Amino acid sequence: MPDRPNILIIMSDEHAPQFSSVHGHALVQSPNMERLAGMGVTFDNAYCNSPICGPSRMSFMTGRYISRIGAYDNGFPLSTGAVTWAHRLSNAGYDVALSGKQHFCGPDQLHGFHTQLARDLHAESWTENGVPRGAPDWQAGIIDVRRPWGGVEEAGPGTTTSIEVDDQVEAAALAYIKDPARTAQPWCLNVGFIAPHFPLVVPQRFWDLYPLDQIDMPDIPEGHLQSMHPVYQRMRRMFGLADFSPELVRRGRAGYYGLITYLDEKIGRLIDSLEASGQLDNTIIIHTSDHGEMNGEHGMWRKSNMYEASSRIPLQIAWPGRIPRGSRIPQNVSLVDLVATIVEAAGAAPDDVAPLDGDSLMPLIDGDTASWKDEAFCEYLAHGVLRPVGMLKKGKHKLNISLGDAPELFNTASDPGEFDDLAASPEHGNLLRDMHERLLQIWGDPQAVEQQVLTSQQERRFIEKAGPAGP
Repeated sequence: MPDRPNILIIMSDEHAPQFSSVHGHALVQSPNMERLAGMGVTFDNAYCNSPICGPSRMSFMTGRYISRIGAYDNGFPLSTGAVTWAHRLSNAGYDVALSGKQHFCGPDQLHGFHTQLARDLHAESWTENGVPRGAPDWQAGIIDVRRPWGGVEEAGPGTTTSIEVDDQVEAAALAYIKDPARTAQPWCLNVGFIAPHFPLVVPQRFWDLYPLDQIDMPDIPEGHLQSMHPVYQRMRRMFGLADFSPELVRRGRAGYYGLITYLDEKIGRLIDSLEASGQLDNTIIIHTSDHGEMNGEHGMWRKSNMYEASSRIPLQIAWPGRIPRGSRIPQNVSLVDLVATIVEAAGAAPDDVAPLDGDSLMPLIDGDTASWKDEAFCEYLAHGVLRPVGMLKKGKHKLNISLGDAPELFNTASDPGEFDDLAASPEHGNLLRDMHERLLQIWGDPQAVEQQVLTSQQERRFIEKAGPAGP
């Protein structure tokens, strides 16, 4: 086997860590995530850098914040000239392969990967004849949808194209791992599953694990929906997030839980394949996701906001002989930090041409908590809002900024449900100021970001209107 470790990255989609047994959920069965936790380290406060598929994944691929690379929404194609960690690992001698989703809309479907082993269903859905589509229009203001979001109504047992694609993605990944050619050079395989992203439809045996009369309901205090921050009120209207009946909510959550267990089984089979092929001891295994899922909490579904269920992600890393087994890390980290870690572990040091925005997690894993920044930055610049939204999680506090609105400040340790906004509290004035200053140090000028986003939206809608080029 090569001296440098192989790297297996398992990236799920729309997976909030709160809804798994490894993070304490009483109902959701995720034994292979627990198995992975026993093999390595689990981060209890890991965050995405944008709570929506495309931008989060482009940030993950480049190790940069989305406002610095222009990846504002799902319809923005990453520049072919953008340096990704796949390029870095390839230059360091790795075979770099992708199986499944990475949401590359636009003509470049590899961005440094040597091959796509399966199918990226969501990249297909955001491109028409090679032209990315679906640019938001902030200038149009609030547009109420005509009918409630149909995701919970369709929840139930069955199969979907997403399920079929995920099965193909798993099969291709297993074949890659078992191929004797893997001994020729170090490899990095990114396996991108759609689960547990909606549609909330799952094969019957997974649906049967979660009887509706046992499903827990979201924690929504009386009067909360009427007093929510304006940015969430607007989003609920624009996404059609109605006050669904308890029966529909239970069906939606049951479908989501079933998809998590469906995903968990695939994680287990990937680990088994490493063990069966004799590669387990020389492979770093990473499990994470692009963002979370509200799953009915705060009367919201899907993602696109800074609540914990939307912005927090699972992150587990196992590296036999290098990372302590069964450890938990409470400090704040984010996906850009994971990128820096992957690059360091592969011996592909970053260069001055394309600096990374994150820091390697290895010192933190090794116990150096004193010098760790203990912060995560997240931004949202896509549909469902009218202006830029930013978040800074530092220590136990989270600051949310929606341009033009009042800020929000939460203590997620004492208020995990994020119901008690401390922003107007005089005793938290200094903390609010300090966190706001730090957020702007990272983000820069949000008004300038807003102008960049508006220009991008206008230009892409103009291109989309012109249509694809002729033969």
